[in-house]
Amino acid sequence: MNPNTVPIPLEAYLLIASMLFCIGVWGLINSRNAVRVLMSIELMLNAVNINLMAFSSYIDGNLIRGQVFTVFVITVAAAEAAVGLAILLSLYRNRTTVDMESFNLLKW
Repeated sequence: MNPNTVPIPLEAYLLIASMLFCIGVWGLINSRNAVRVLMSIELMLNAVNINLMAFSSYIDGNLIRGQVFTVFVITVAAAEAAVGLAILLSLYRNRTTVDMESFNLLKW
């Protein structure tokens, strides 16, 4: 580590992660487009990844527990995006829209 650099405090990482998470929640609540909903969920998962990495660096030091959990979250997020996009493509082919209000397939 360069002695002239100042380490970034934990609070800065937590502030960035909380802002990303709040943007994701806002996008999840206010969006009617299904693709935007998936992107908002990805933002929320990335905020969790930032928290895992920051706490791992702050608490564990040289251990890699947070990095391992982050790789698992990234893997789950990639699987979620692939399955979600496949479902959206199927719905778009049947309904020709990605508007969340028009998806009433499970209603009686």
